[in-house]
Amino acid sequence: MLSAQENERLTRVGRGTPMGELMRRYWQPVAAVAQLDEHPTLAVRLMGEDLVLYRDTRGGYGLLDRHCPHRRADLCNGVPEERGLRCHYHGWLFDGTGACLHQPFEEIARPEARFKDKIKTTAYPVEAKAGLLWAYLGPAPAPLVPDWDLFGERGYKQIVFSEIPCNWFQGQENSIDPIHFEWLHSNWSAALRGEPGARAPRHLKIAFEEFEWGFVYRRVREDTTEDDDLWTVGRVCLWPNCLYTGKFEWRVPIDDERTLHVAWFNDPVPGAAPFAQPRIPYWRGPITDPATGRLFTSHIMNQDFTAWLGQGTIADRTREHLGESDRGVILLRRRMLEEAAVVARGGDPKAVVRDPAKNVALALPRVRTGRGALVTPPGQPRPMIFHVGQPPEIAEEMQRIWAERSSA
Repeated sequence: MLSAQENERLTRVGRGTPMGELMRRYWQPVAAVAQLDEHPTLAVRLMGEDLVLYRDTRGGYGLLDRHCPHRRADLCNGVPEERGLRCHYHGWLFDGTGACLHQPFEEIARPEARFKDKIKTTAYPVEAKAGLLWAYLGPAPAPLVPDWDLFGERGYKQIVFSEIPCNWFQGQENSIDPIHFEWLHSNWSAALRGEPGARAPRHLKIAFEEFEWGFVYRRVREDTTEDDDLWTVGRVCLWPNCLYTGKFEWRVPIDDERTLHVAWFNDPVPGAAPFAQPRIPYWRGPITDPATGRLFTSHIMNQDFTAWLGQGTIADRTREHLGESDRGVILLRRRMLEEAAVVARGGDPKAVVRDPAKNVALALPRVRTGRGALVTPPGQPRPMIFHVGQPPEIAEEMQRIWAERSSA
């Protein structure tokens, strides 16, 4: 178990906290590109900071303090222009660096005062990659947004957002907990289906290994051996706040008590002809059934959300009793605290990417065929088993593309 002080250090993400400073050294996915195609401003809360994300009329992106430094008007109502975002209240204009470029009346009343030069608002860099908008809240110089190889692979991509009312670290600990697959996603699922006698193959052996981009966990079940990909390849707990299993699941801290869960999928498209997806769609995955008020439990990620929420808004780790299955969780916690100490000493933490020559199609361990592979059956798209609520138009688009490509 952890002390109350250690639990505090692992879970708090405000500016100046150990984990808040560590997490600010990494780019975080905060929205979909398609969201700002629909409306050019979006309210964002990230690591306890209230911000506005916007797209200017040239197609560039910016992230500013949500409230204008003049009279605290909400910049979500601002008007994007070529050089930045203009406040709707009195017309002050801010660029992507937070500089004030124009104050209409002040420049008429007292142009010699150059009051705009004395005004600056909080601003953070934004980059678009893989249909996502990424924000960096740390000190300059910013590192590079990692270019994972899956981002560039041919396939049908989609993004799912869910807001989870609990601390982000409960989600990330799930990323390095192999035994929960046997129970949460198999045995409990069977019980929910009215099959209480059904039993998943038991885990016989687990192992954890650190590598450049995080941790790999490996497992042997009653129905596998050490020759199986579950052991030879394993799964990736991707540093610092992601799970990678042939898809990505980022656990992005909104604040200490809420998490933006960002899932990114790429389903291989049949055939060998070039396939270009002009727009990566996004949708919101609900967590609660409005008809009953109960949490959804029918899909894999919704089962995970139920487990995280059951631990409380911020889990009290002083009351845990950890066992052999928790070796990965213990490893992750220790490494997080160590890397927070690196940041406190002024160093770069684990898995920060700064070399452009290296940042090209970065490969991660992935089960590509057989058991555990996220593959699409021939002639049909993979059904959405991970999240409740896939919009019919996305399922229909996938069916149409698969039909066209399968017959080509």
